[in-house]
Amino acid sequence: MRKQVLAVVGLLLVLALAFSACAPKEPELGTEENPIVWSFVPSGEMERVSAGAQQVADMLHEETGLYFSTNVATEYAGVVEAMCSDPAEAHMGSLATFAYVLAADRKCAEAELVSVRFGSPTYNGQIIVRADSGISSLADLEGKTFCRPDPLSTSGWIIPMLTLRAAGIDTDTDLTEVVDAGSHDAVAAAVYNGDCDAGATYIDARTRVEEDYPDIMEKVVVIEVTTDIPNDGVQFASSVPREIRDKVIDGLLAIISTEEGMEALNTAYQWDGLEKHDDTFYDPFRQVLQASGMDIQDLQE
Repeated sequence: MRKQVLAVVGLLLVLALAFSACAPKEPELGTEENPIVWSFVPSGEMERVSAGAQQVADMLHEETGLYFSTNVATEYAGVVEAMCSDPAEAHMGSLATFAYVLAADRKCAEAELVSVRFGSPTYNGQIIVRADSGISSLADLEGKTFCRPDPLSTSGWIIPMLTLRAAGIDTDTDLTEVVDAGSHDAVAAAVYNGDCDAGATYIDARTRVEEDYPDIMEKVVVIEVTTDIPNDGVQFASSVPREIRDKVIDGLLAIISTEEGMEALNTAYQWDGLEKHDDTFYDPFRQVLQASGMDIQDLQE
């Protein structure tokens, strides 16, 4: 009887090995059957970001031979979760500073490139109000409504929120309402239209909606500029092989050196250039968070 049982077990093992050998293997990452998924966050109008992102992906395919699939998430957290899922649902991301640090601390995203705007790999946030609002200082924001692009936006909430707290405004209790507008463009428009008393964006998101609001630079004014913040850029899910990363990085650097590539990247994210930077580039930002006494996980909630 025992010999029969062993024979059956042996047969099952042989069959299992045979089936596993015959089972189709997952196509290699970067092939048409398994494209590299590149997720973008909604920093501006989603249609504009999506069009620019797809144009960059098409040029990157021509440059590298790899296949890409792009998407624009409805919120920052969606890209973080897509990169941190197992297996990764997004192989590349263009995360803003705080969202990247959040993903990096979870060991599922690694920085490779940082964008350059106006000649710098850092930028600033701004707090804006209507010129006729009577608000001239951060202290005047007590009891007011405040628009932000997204809870994880570095320049549109994290740093402005810390700035407000430093000025004595408790963002949990002193603001009447905090509204998630969905993008920096939408925040600028909401303040212009009086939907919010104040808002925070990157500098200078007002210019992105001048076509719809030609007088926005006069009607909406800046009352505070934040400290320097690392720019967004290109990050990879930790599972993406080094060989593929290097090919993509070289391809992007080649593309952005062309007029067509620069135009596409500028359309999507207002990128003027790209620089190689690893995770240590974000350490000064981590120090700002530590100095505030706030935990990064608490800020996510």
